[in-house]
Amino acid sequence: MDSPVAVSQRVLSPEHPRGTWVAVTSGKGGVGKSQVAANVAICLARSGRRVRLVDADLALGNVDILMNVRSRNTLADVVNGRKRIEEVIQVGPYGLEVVFAASGSERLADLEEFQRGRLVQEMAQLRYNADFLVLDTAAGIARPVIHFCLAADQVWVVTTPEATAMAGAYSMIKVLVRNGFRGYLSLVVNMADNPLQAKHVYQKMAKVAQHFLDAHVHYAGSLLRDEHVVTAVRTRRPVVMAYPKSQISLSLAAMAARLGEGPTFKTESQPLLKRVVNWLC
Repeated sequence: MDSPVAVSQRVLSPEHPRGTWVAVTSGKGGVGKSQVAANVAICLARSGRRVRLVDADLALGNVDILMNVRSRNTLADVVNGRKRIEEVIQVGPYGLEVVFAASGSERLADLEEFQRGRLVQEMAQLRYNADFLVLDTAAGIARPVIHFCLAADQVWVVTTPEATAMAGAYSMIKVLVRNGFRGYLSLVVNMADNPLQAKHVYQKMAKVAQHFLDAHVHYAGSLLRDEHVVTAVRTRRPVVMAYPKSQISLSLAAMAARLGEGPTFKTESQPLLKRVVNWLC
């Protein structure tokens, strides 16, 4: 792993002085959202980008388990005012900078509105001096989740071909659109049996979103069922590091590559603080 000094000396791509904020979310749990967020962030860091990954599942974070890292400080320290967010960063694989969440904290599960607003502002600072800020949100459409997503430049909604997961994903898309999200909204289809099934799921959801919400949903990519993921979780290693040549790892790397080459900033018709205040009201 790179040292903090080495990471701090990385040179940013000159065209990206302010990094792109990507929120990875889902309408329900169990769809592999955290796997997507953590492994895509690692792939971006491996390509030489300066990347910051935040586990924003405030009360039930699990990125530390996926990466087998013992977190010294967490977002709980930031919320409690003991630390600034940049002070709780830990350096992971390929220089990836990670902010871990707490686990089993009832207080973090029920933040006051002003605390959420302050936390979003803290997170927004992580975009600077970085190429990408990847946020792994909690599942569902609770206010903190929507809060974080509305502040992002891009939102990846993760689903599986199961009907309940698709319904949850559509609910997430609907809430974001109706609350004025103006960024780049994409769908990730995970745990598909084959590429055709994944494409069908995307096309169906994109058509419904276009018809009922007048919203365009992009296709971030698909991930097929792969037992390597189960084994990697059991051994507490990111699958792209444990099995770099597996199909799932190659697909994750391809998604990261497209993200690195794709749109970076949205047209900010509303500044960050105004978007957050509008949601709180």
